[in-house]
Amino acid sequence: MRLSNILATAALLLLAGTATAGTLGICHGEYALCAASSTEPTGRTILVNGKVFLEGKAVCPVLTGDSIADLNLMNGSCAAPEGKVWSLFSEQSSYPQAPTWQVAPAQFRSFTTSHTKGGGMSNMWSFLCDKQPQPVNGVTLADCYGPINESPWTDVRVPAGATAFTQAPVGAANPVGGNMPILLQYSNRQ
Repeated sequence: MRLSNILATAALLLLAGTATAGTLGICHGEYALCAASSTEPTGRTILVNGKVFLEGKAVCPVLTGDSIADLNLMNGSCAAPEGKVWSLFSEQSSYPQAPTWQVAPAQFRSFTTSHTKGGGMSNMWSFLCDKQPQPVNGVTLADCYGPINESPWTDVRVPAGATAFTQAPVGAANPVGGNMPILLQYSNRQ
């Protein structure tokens, strides 16, 4: 991926209303890409900028290259502790995806969150992950932990009925993605 594409994506993220994700950075090296992953609740909670959310776990492929980070959630540094990686965003058009972890094209889609089991969304962007000790089908994986139904743009709870986006397949529980607050802001002006 070219650095110019990452910078353009970072600019779009800023325009999308990253109220609390104000310190974006470009990281280089290993990272987990959770864009097509589902998330299972852990039964625990997680604190994000002083707000409590249900915690979820997503299994994500570990990639190497340039990625976009919210440094506010990463103590200002791209460096991860030994045996860990950050779950970050990148502009990959194809990457390993569950359940086989074969490389597949990214399939962007929108969906509506709901109150049904697995009907929410999760945010893994710039949260820490534990690298799994054994690769699966040649792919290093990481267990990533982040909030369920938390907006990556505003740190507020995403309600049922919100429009969200993901690269996870239809039917994935609590898919990793984000809500679309800029669309909500626009539609509320109409």
